Amino acid sequence: MYNEETEKLIIGKNAISEYFESGRPINSILIAKGKKTAALMKLVLKAKELEISIKTVDTKRLDMLCRGGNHQGIIATAAAQNYASLEDIFNLAYQRKEPPFLLIADEIEDPHNLGAIIRTAECAGVHGIIIPKRRSPGLNFTVGKASAGAIEHILTARVTNLSSTVDSLKQKGIWVYGADTSGCDWGKTDFRGPVALIVGNEGRGISRILKEKCDMLVSLPVYGKINSLNVSVAAGIFLYEIAKQRANNAAR
Repeated sequence: MYNEETEKLIIGKNAISEYFESGRPINSILIAKGKKTAALMKLVLKAKELEISIKTVDTKRLDMLCRGGNHQGIIATAAAQNYASLEDIFNLAYQRKEPPFLLIADEIEDPHNLGAIIRTAECAGVHGIIIPKRRSPGLNFTVGKASAGAIEHILTARVTNLSSTVDSLKQKGIWVYGADTSGCDWGKTDFRGPVALIVGNEGRGISRILKEKCDMLVSLPVYGKINSLNVSVAAGIFLYEIAKQRANNAAR
């Protein structure tokens, strides 16, 4: 069952328990206020172990989402598309005989922005996208729709800790660039070779700890009165500059 503002819905205790047993990823758990039965608490504890987001909502909210289905006080949301691993992304780059090209979306909260970024990344030849498990919408129905179907064609990894993931990428020889207004001139930056671009939250930008881990911060010039671009627009400009440099390097 789908809802345009959420993901695939798994309704009721048994269905959610079976979904856990299958090993398939769950994005979040919605539990009705005041519901604290042993069976529900067992599922909540399992969700906490897996660091799945848990939200307490009014029973009427669950009624509306499941459209009359017997939710038993609990609903889970799952991705509209399966997630990949970092190894999957690197394997794809190696299969194509290309230096890895990755995009890291640091807590992009608007699913339309994330979908637009995914669409552009797929068109620009990005091998894979990395998103955090928390404070990100995940590959839900709205993201898929905004991506114009691109989530079906690009690998997306969902990780618990972006900071440790960046450390892992750097150990594999990836140069990590952060899109930030305080950065160096993008037009004078060499993006050839293995590269990961980090784009940050719509309001806060890239988190401090990720900024510190970047090999370089890069910025776009702004000539008007507004001091920054929409994150999906900025991501598109950077991604195509990287794609252009990689194409020119391959031609040489």
